[in-house]
Amino acid sequence: MAAAPRLCCSRIGSNSLINSGRLLSVDSKVDEKRCPETLLDVCAKVVAFHIPFQRIEERYDRIPEPVQKRIIYWSFPRNERDICMYSSLSSDSNSCSDYQKLPFYRGLRLYESGCVENVLQVGFHLSGIVAAPKTSNNNTHPNFSENDKRCRVSITFDRCKITSVTCTCDTKDIFWCQHVVALALYRIRNADSVRLRVPISETLLQLDRQQLQKLVQYLIAEHHTEVLPTAQRLADDILQTKSLINRIAGAPDPTAGAPADEEHSWHLDEEQVGEQVRTYLSQGSYYSANKQLNCLFSKVKEMLRAKDSNGGRMLRLITEQFLADPRLVIWHSQGTPMTDKCRQLWDQLGALWVCIVLNPHCTAAERAHWKTYLEKWASMHVCPLEDADFRPMRGNNNSRRRLLVDDTSSDSSDEDNDRPKERSLSSSGHHRPGTSQLRTIFHRALEACNLCWNDPHLKFILNNDSLNLNSETPVKGAFNSQGYPLWPEHIPTACARVEALRSHGYQPEALRLAVAIVRTMKRQQRDWQCRWQAEQDRGVAPCSSSGITSNPLHYNQEGWIGHPLDPIGALFDTLAESSLIPETKSFDQYYDTSVISSSNDEGNLTPRERPRYHHVPVPGSRDRSETFLSLAVEAALIGLGQQRVMPLGLYAQEKACKHEDRLIQKLHDIELDGTLVAVLRKQAMLLLEGGPFSGLGCGIHPESVPMHTFAKYLFTALLPYDSELAYSVGLRAMRLPILEEHDDNEEVAINPAMNSSVLTRYPRWFTLGHIEVQQCALASTMLSAAKSDVVKLPTVLKSAQRNIHSSSQLFKLAQDAFRIAVPADGGSRHPTLLDAAFQLGLQVMRMTLASLNWRRREMVRWLVTCATELGLEAVISIIQNWYQLFSPTEATGPVATTVMSHATVMRLNLDFRQQEELASCARTLALQCATKDPPNCALNALTLCESDSFAFEAAYQIVVDAATTNVMTSSQLFTVARYMEHRGYPHRAYKLAVLAMKGVHLAYNQDNHPAINDIHWACALSHSLGKPELTNLVPLLVKNVQCATVLSDILRRCSMAAPGIATLDAKRRCIKPLSLDKPPLRQLLEAAISAYVNTTHSRLTHISPRHYGDFIEFLGKARETFLLAQDGHIQFAQLVDNMKSAYKGKKKLMLLVKERFG
Repeated sequence: MAAAPRLCCSRIGSNSLINSGRLLSVDSKVDEKRCPETLLDVCAKVVAFHIPFQRIEERYDRIPEPVQKRIIYWSFPRNERDICMYSSLSSDSNSCSDYQKLPFYRGLRLYESGCVENVLQVGFHLSGIVAAPKTSNNNTHPNFSENDKRCRVSITFDRCKITSVTCTCDTKDIFWCQHVVALALYRIRNADSVRLRVPISETLLQLDRQQLQKLVQYLIAEHHTEVLPTAQRLADDILQTKSLINRIAGAPDPTAGAPADEEHSWHLDEEQVGEQVRTYLSQGSYYSANKQLNCLFSKVKEMLRAKDSNGGRMLRLITEQFLADPRLVIWHSQGTPMTDKCRQLWDQLGALWVCIVLNPHCTAAERAHWKTYLEKWASMHVCPLEDADFRPMRGNNNSRRRLLVDDTSSDSSDEDNDRPKERSLSSSGHHRPGTSQLRTIFHRALEACNLCWNDPHLKFILNNDSLNLNSETPVKGAFNSQGYPLWPEHIPTACARVEALRSHGYQPEALRLAVAIVRTMKRQQRDWQCRWQAEQDRGVAPCSSSGITSNPLHYNQEGWIGHPLDPIGALFDTLAESSLIPETKSFDQYYDTSVISSSNDEGNLTPRERPRYHHVPVPGSRDRSETFLSLAVEAALIGLGQQRVMPLGLYAQEKACKHEDRLIQKLHDIELDGTLVAVLRKQAMLLLEGGPFSGLGCGIHPESVPMHTFAKYLFTALLPYDSELAYSVGLRAMRLPILEEHDDNEEVAINPAMNSSVLTRYPRWFTLGHIEVQQCALASTMLSAAKSDVVKLPTVLKSAQRNIHSSSQLFKLAQDAFRIAVPADGGSRHPTLLDAAFQLGLQVMRMTLASLNWRRREMVRWLVTCATELGLEAVISIIQNWYQLFSPTEATGPVATTVMSHATVMRLNLDFRQQEELASCARTLALQCATKDPPNCALNALTLCESDSFAFEAAYQIVVDAATTNVMTSSQLFTVARYMEHRGYPHRAYKLAVLAMKGVHLAYNQDNHPAINDIHWACALSHSLGKPELTNLVPLLVKNVQCATVLSDILRRCSMAAPGIATLDAKRRCIKPLSLDKPPLRQLLEAAISAYVNTTHSRLTHISPRHYGDFIEFLGKARETFLLAQDGHIQFAQLVDNMKSAYKGKKKLMLLVKERFG
């Protein structure tokens, strides 16, 4: 395939095979032998690498065969790393199982097993047979199928590049199969034993006519099924004097190398690349598909670092398939966002194109070539936009904040800079509304096409490590006061240059530019500090106690963290990579995103291997403490501490969080020493004094991204070395600017409604939950560190109480403090921290008292437990102040019940006096709660007051008063009445039952009413107490209950002897059954008969044939009740006669009635 030339032998591989020393090169073999090469070999090696063989043939009429053979010999690739690159999808696999599945590894096994046979090199063509390895039982190796037993492999090569491969196996993949690998390795490792022939055309020149005819006939005879039609067609063409074949001089020779004018590159199967990418995309957001696509991007980066033009070519093929993804049309037409996994792949794609076009050695023609593609792709209507959160229907809302952006809101790294003149890679937030255009994912790459590398000062930085001591015409801002060169360009653009240099294998140049950028950032940081100090001296707008102002002097609309080009990450990686201890893995292997995400997703508990660093002094620096590692840390600290406004949209906010977490993880992996601690201390002080330019400064914008995660790292890192500074950083970062209202406004911290009203004034913070989790983690870390410090702990506690606005997070913080204060393993306790946990718990109770929280019950139980651990005084305090902390139901329920339990008494180790004091407080609480909420607290209040007769009587009177005023429902009154009976107070229970009966109403058809059991119980209680009580209850029963079946059931039960009950006046109980002809049962019997008559007529009005059977059964029960009266049979007969006359139209029903009742 045609592509630009590339360097193929001077690349450092990153595969485990490479690092283990199993890959060889022809040059290394020569070095191992320590034999001087002949002049012919030296010349042939250079010629074979640089000059097409066709050019040699055109230049010289006759080339001696020994010379031809040495050129052909050295034209085959000499480095196995090149074979490895094109025979494995990813060379950064850390898994042994994945490593063994790589085609390169399998090919190496084939070679080492002696499976390569009949190897022949004819000119620039290598052929051979690769057989499957045999086991001891003559069986095929289990890793190879039957089709792999014998494969014919052909390889063509030119100028140390394999330009095409063919194999008879069925493998269809982007990269070469194991058989091609085995043959190539055989040629590299056994070059001298391979049969070598000059190109076939040279051999044919030595044959006469008879020999040529014999050769052709034998060739046709051996392969007549394959070549006979072709041979006949060519023969026919040759016999025609005017045919095309006769008009062309000479004949093609596939073994003589590629044409001189053909662009030569390593073999890459474009069709397979497209097919594989299309397959991966069709699998959606499955983990394996995304992992494979990430590996493809890693392969592109690997090719770029090797200066391989196939990197850009492969990325073009991937891009074309991405744009052909049918899901893009669906997402675009429906206006829905693509999945996060897919969006991350597109972000990588856009960033890689920036690296491609920013290649410092890319020619103008190549750059124009790529620009044409980018413009074509950007113009496609399905091309994803740079702003992943943009929605056409909400375009006006999304631009609301952009319309308010003035000139001061842009990235301040451009201020006071006269250089460079090139355009920066700006974001959509920097375009004014009148001229802005929807930017696609490729717009940054298109802007990068306009950047150039011919600036004299830039060239000076890239090519020199020394100071500018003899500069004749220093440019403003080009050097700092120490004479070190600076590069005052838009930081993301400058870092994109660094990433491009690093990606294309120009590591020294990338390091020099990275050092200049970090020095520029440090100078800008000092300038910002001076500007803020000057503003303070002149007097500025007032700030809140947390350092927030509604009218900031400066704010960054586009932050470096979360930027599409990840400038700080690129800067850190470049500098940190040069600080790795030699003979370790490559830097990218430690932070391979697919490996890290898979370990996180699958819950892998295997500890991740961390990189090991050492200090490498910056060349030309007079400061011994200035090393690549210290500059990397300093760049990360400046970037993380930059003040930046929260970006719009969910994806942008989540992306910023992930970038921050990834960078902090890299900082955690660095072992601190004196040099790095000094950097941390200096940067912490600068960030605290940086004003609105720093995320930890004063006067920042209310929408500034909080610094909780970053501050937690600084706090833990600085605490062993400078605790005062560590606490200063932590306390300053505890704030949550978006929820700050006014100066010292305590109401915000306890009023959730005010928090929501504050949030509605700003664009939506989708990651607020994550931010509050990080805020809680910072507070927990600081509380744990200050657990024994009586001075620091109250300060940290007060800051947490003021700045944490989430009740759930505040509760989690209280739980964390409690766990540390009272270790589960019985370790030493920390009373001051326990008290802090208790204070946090009290605030949680106050915050959630008037608002709904699904964890409220857990919070209540936890606070009681915490108070119990703290002591009797804390327990009494929550009881006495219950109205500020609990609802009446909670106070009389879980709170009082737990406090009065035997376990709590034993835990507190209370004496009799203390127990009485606690019980008195609990009874007072019970009476207060019962007065405030009788329906829900009456029963609990009675239970708590059982031990004190006066309190019990007071609680009972509260229930009676609530019943007379209809505050309590009949069901609640029945519950309390049952309780009173159970405790041995039947008359009080009867009184409550009567009050409850006044609120019960049963219609004729409510024979399944939930109050029926309570009515039966009340009647049984009245019957057991005596005839007067029953006589008093029956009128209420007759008045409120119209259900015939219920009345008849009560009548039968009351007609029997009264049930026994333990009462003080048991003599009053009725010993004999009550008569149905006398009060009070006579009135009840009449009511039951009347109810049956009314119910009968009601049911007949809308009866259907399917209910006839039920109606007959109902009449049977009615007759049983009628017969209890002296003239009941007459009344029932009259009822039946009335039915027959009134409903004679229902002939079938009346027939059934007649059959049953006459």
